[in-house]
Amino acid sequence: MTVTAPVAAGVAGAGWPATAAMATAVGVVAATAGWWPRTRRALGTAVVLVAAVSALGTVLTGAGPGAGAGAGASGGGGDGPDGDSPLGLPMLVEFAAVTVLVFLVARYVPTPRSVLLMAPLTVSGSTVILRMGTYHSLPEAFGQCAFMALGPLGAATVGGRLRALETRRLRAVRAARRAQRLELARDLHDFVAHDVSGIVVLAQAARLVGSDRPEKVPELLERIEAAGLRALASMDRTVHMLSESDPHRPHAYGLADIADVVEHFRSVGGAGARLELDPATGARGAVPHEVAATAHRVVVEALTNVRRHSPGATAVRVRIALDHTGRPAPVLTVEVANGPGSRPTGRPAPDRHRGGTGLTALTQRVQALGGTLTAGPQTGGGWRTAVTLPLPLPADDGSTPP
Repeated sequence: MTVTAPVAAGVAGAGWPATAAMATAVGVVAATAGWWPRTRRALGTAVVLVAAVSALGTVLTGAGPGAGAGAGASGGGGDGPDGDSPLGLPMLVEFAAVTVLVFLVARYVPTPRSVLLMAPLTVSGSTVILRMGTYHSLPEAFGQCAFMALGPLGAATVGGRLRALETRRLRAVRAARRAQRLELARDLHDFVAHDVSGIVVLAQAARLVGSDRPEKVPELLERIEAAGLRALASMDRTVHMLSESDPHRPHAYGLADIADVVEHFRSVGGAGARLELDPATGARGAVPHEVAATAHRVVVEALTNVRRHSPGATAVRVRIALDHTGRPAPVLTVEVANGPGSRPTGRPAPDRHRGGTGLTALTQRVQALGGTLTAGPQTGGGWRTAVTLPLPLPADDGSTPP
């Protein structure tokens, strides 16, 4: 006897309503799952069709209370729940198909609509047991249906859990992309504003000396052009750093780039700017990348503010150092201070609060690393911006101090 013989015999003896319901349910579910996700839009239609056909098959089978039990007693247990009833196999196959469809609905359909679709599926799937006629009273029939409903409910639970995990993952991805866009906007603000403010200073200088010393104008125009190209390069580099798939993408800005920032500031009018860089900061692993990038951002923003609000300042000092004094772990200190400045005649004083998101965003970034940022006027005039950024303790190599 082959394996398919009991299957064929069971289907043949079940009657056409049960067989048609089973064939329809299996065919619809197989087509839906086999051509997924192209059939995703037709999932609602598949649910309605399977639920209606399954319920109609249960009604047309017409097994009444005790029918299966009575037949099982007279026929040696052939129709009982543990016997060889021809209705058993089609019922189980149809029930499995309904359970699979419930899982698909719970997994891929949003919650309000999925509940409406799973309800008729669960009812039609759990009531297939009534075709057996193994109940003697309404409470017994209800209990059998409730037991069968555990299958669709379990499938709904698993599918809903997977959908919740996917939704959580998508939210995390959206939040990460939003944070990346904000980071890009801040980088563009800091780096490009630094170069654009230099262009503004050079353009104002060209306007002032154009009538008295016209021979200086070409030189200033060349410097304006160089500053504009530098601004474009900063934008290109900032956007290029977001390309994770490019193995040649530029590295994030760090302490080594601060000297270029100060030199560029000096070349566009900050003649008195000088950099004091502690040699210890260049030791391998002394300053983590996140801390170094933040220190670079602090210097860029502070020098941009000097150019905006104190364009005539002749003394600007940028100091980067490691401080071990009175602390269990070293900290990186970044200080940018400028003396009092003078504004060229005819140039309006900018509002220090206008569009000023730079220091606010920078303070948040410093605090996220456990550091502090202070900015304010200093004694004798001028402005001072100071930042302390904690560094990790050096790794313990097992040696004991002398």
